[in-house]
Amino acid sequence: MSAAASAQAGAQFGVAGLGVMGAALALNISDHGFKVVGWDRDAKHVDEVNQKHGRPELQALASLESFVASLERPRRILLMVTAGAAVDQMLERLFPLLSPGDVVMDAGNSWFQDTRRREELCKSKGFRFLGVGVSGGEEGARHGPSIMPGGPTEAYALVRPVLEAIAARTDEGLCVTHVGPDGAGHFVKMVHNGIEYADMQLLAETYDVLRRGLGLSADALADLFSKWNEGIAESFLLETTIKVLRKKDAQTGQPLVDLVLDKAGQKGTGKWTVQVALDLGVPVPSIAASLDARVLSSMKDERVAASRKLKGPSETLSAEEKAQLAQWAHDALYAARVVTYAQGMRLIQAASQEYKWNISLAEMARIWRGGCIIRAKLLTPLRESFTRQPDLPNLLVSDAFAPVLEKMAPAWRKLVGVATKVGIPVPVFSASLAYLDSYRSAELPQNLTQAQRDAFGAHTYQRRDKPEAGFVHTDWNS
Repeated sequence: MSAAASAQAGAQFGVAGLGVMGAALALNISDHGFKVVGWDRDAKHVDEVNQKHGRPELQALASLESFVASLERPRRILLMVTAGAAVDQMLERLFPLLSPGDVVMDAGNSWFQDTRRREELCKSKGFRFLGVGVSGGEEGARHGPSIMPGGPTEAYALVRPVLEAIAARTDEGLCVTHVGPDGAGHFVKMVHNGIEYADMQLLAETYDVLRRGLGLSADALADLFSKWNEGIAESFLLETTIKVLRKKDAQTGQPLVDLVLDKAGQKGTGKWTVQVALDLGVPVPSIAASLDARVLSSMKDERVAASRKLKGPSETLSAEEKAQLAQWAHDALYAARVVTYAQGMRLIQAASQEYKWNISLAEMARIWRGGCIIRAKLLTPLRESFTRQPDLPNLLVSDAFAPVLEKMAPAWRKLVGVATKVGIPVPVFSASLAYLDSYRSAELPQNLTQAQRDAFGAHTYQRRDKPEAGFVHTDWNS
């Protein structure tokens, strides 16, 4: 064994992958009294950790064999590598080096079905595997993320002291809990990211309506949002938005946000959320609309060309509309955000039932209250709602939110109407409102849809006046 490995003999925790997030997590773990060893296939990352952060509690090694050998048993190894094939490749490299009972954790944004497959594979070889969702970015990883581990309970028990030590803390407790078996942790992290997509788009739409509708500058918007952030709309993403709006370009002195090209990227978790929702039969129109908004934004050249041919409305806002627009936007933002979270929680609930994960929605709300990107004040009443009624079918009908939505819906409708009137796109505000109106409607027009299906495809239908008849078919041409 090398001198470096000998120095780290008996390390309590290993981090494989020392990029930005991996290095931050390794530092966080070592800060809490655990002896940590790191490894990365890129020697540059190994050198950076040793030169910038080397200490008795933390050392990086260039050899994977020495890295594994330096860990006390059962070994606890956290993988911070790119989701997908890289995780499988790492497991194949680790398998010959591991011993029965060792725990490997994947903390990337992995597809939950891959996690389920990997957990079964590791089990067959005598190892334990956890899929660990981690939210909070570099800052969270370094100082306290929200952590969503899924996998065998005995594996979680072995890593629990470390995860609890590094997790974010709030008045409601540590922002980590055992989510459920196999892919439960990565599924919840995926939905978290889907909610994040929609929440970000809602803030972008709010910014756009107030910027175009009232002509507010970035600084004026930051001032307004700062007031909002002192009330029920408080959230990390709103706080981040304020920070972004206040940032000035060093060269021009202009608000930097005004110089950022309007093309948004994505890494896939939002798309997965929508795909899984379709598979499980759960409507998530707010998340889907936010994904569409990003895709449309990427079509910059087409949009510029279309803007020359497709002219929008010539109407302008009235004096009354201008006077009320900011308040309408505030209420609409909060109400649409509630609807977005409701869709996400319903999706987690459906997956928990499908895969027998037994996920506590109240616990998910609690661990999201700190450290993660979608942390917000509304998570406290959300948690209380699912604590009182764990099988609540939809957050919208909870005692905490139903009266609030009823109170704020008129302003929300005004905002969508005004935006439509002057041609400002508000896809997530609109989709969220349509979800609310659909969910609260005892009657929907799909009686016509089903009749159409039977008329052209003999798909049958049910009669509301004769439910005992079951599915029937009619010759609509006779």
